[in-house]
Order: sequence, then C-alpha cells, then structure tokens
Amino acid sequence: MTSSLSGKVALVTGASRGLGRAAALALAKQGCHIIATARTQGGLEELDDEIKAVGSSATLVPMNITDYSGIDRLGAAIFERWKKLDILVGNAGVLGKLTPVAHLDQSVWDNVMAVNVTANYRLLRSLDPLLRAAPHGRAVFVTSGVAHSTPAYWGAYSISKAALEAMVKTYAAETATTSVKANMFSPGPTRTRMRAEAMPGENPMDLPTADEVAAQIIPLCTDEFADSAAVYKFAKTGLFKMS
Repeated sequence: MTSSLSGKVALVTGASRGLGRAAALALAKQGCHIIATARTQGGLEELDDEIKAVGSSATLVPMNITDYSGIDRLGAAIFERWKKLDILVGNAGVLGKLTPVAHLDQSVWDNVMAVNVTANYRLLRSLDPLLRAAPHGRAVFVTSGVAHSTPAYWGAYSISKAALEAMVKTYAAETATTSVKANMFSPGPTRTRMRAEAMPGENPMDLPTADEVAAQIIPLCTDEFADSAAVYKFAKTGLFKMS
C-alpha cells in the first residue's frame, strides 16, 4: 500500500467498467475511499462489491457525465461531507464514430465533445476548490496517443483528446503556485470494450489488461508526485513520460 494514499477521497468517472473500474479498484486497494460515477447502476454495484472485498469503501453516484448540473451537485455534496477532494481521475470517454471528418454527423461530434471535453471542464469548474482544499490535490485525466498521431478517421476522438490535453495543461499552469498537480495518462492499447470497438480484428489477448494499465495511474495520485502539466504513458517497463 502507498501510505500517502490511505484515507484519501478519490473520485473516478466512468468507473463501472474498463479502465475506470480498474483505476477505482487500484485506488481502493491503496486505502482510498472511492466516489464512483457511471451511467450503469449494476456495474457500480459490482464495483462496490469488489471494493468492499479489498477492505475499502465507496460512494456510488449513478449519473451521466453530461449531466452538468449533476456535476455541480456532486461537488456540493463532496464539500458537505469531506470539505475537500484529494484525487480526481477523469476517465469517462466515448469513441464516437470512425469516419472521415467531413462525414461526421453533428450529433456524433457533439456527443464526443460533450463527454470527452465539456464534462471534464465542468468537473474542474465544480471540483477545483475541493482539490485546492486538499493538502495534495491530484487530478489525472485519461488521454490518448491519437491526440498527437491524428490518424485518419479518428477525427472526433483525437480532436477531443487534443482539446482535453490543452485544457489540463492550462489548468496546471493556473494551479502552479498551489499544491494541486494536474497530469494526463495515456493508457495505449488496452483490453477494453472501447478498444474492441475501435479495432474489431485485433486479438484482445495480445493487449495488457485494464488492471495492469490502471496500476500505473497510482503514482500520479501520490503526495510525492511533483510533476504537473505532463502526459505519461503506460509502458510494460513502467510509467513513461511523453511530454
């Protein structure tokens, strides 16, 4: 157990499955109380059982991450109960549709931006005072290598992740004189449902599991982690700094 994480309060979005579930469980194993948000009640309840099994506890918040007023209410509820938030893991995201930019339906574009960008802005808007109130506030947002490689047909997703990175770096600059550290984590190819949707011909058994990848989010959440405004990538040899 990482002693600096024991007893901390960590909010994880998109926590019912995939990388979000794995990150929530990894933080719970370190002694964090988990505030888990996701749309799927059943998935959250399964996560709660797993968290209890490792000796930790959770608060379940079934909500759509695009319920922006709900995010504001969540921030108020966290303040009411804990007065602070130690860790934010902004994981919730959608792929959208792999198609030429010129062929993207407006509704697909709007949904990808709403989930991948605007929801994270609203999280920062609501939770910034709580992160600043913590002795060592840590914010980690899940990004993707396609924000930089910009492959054909991945337009909505890659553009949204590039925007997310710009936002997090801006927020990191704005909190540079505080104890808050804000960074990004790029999981790379991972054995998740989103990856299978994007790469249907790929053998998932060739990819690391979400649990393996999420373990590398833990160092970014510790009191000792002093970097900010950086992008870190999962690597089998250990966490790798991209920029």
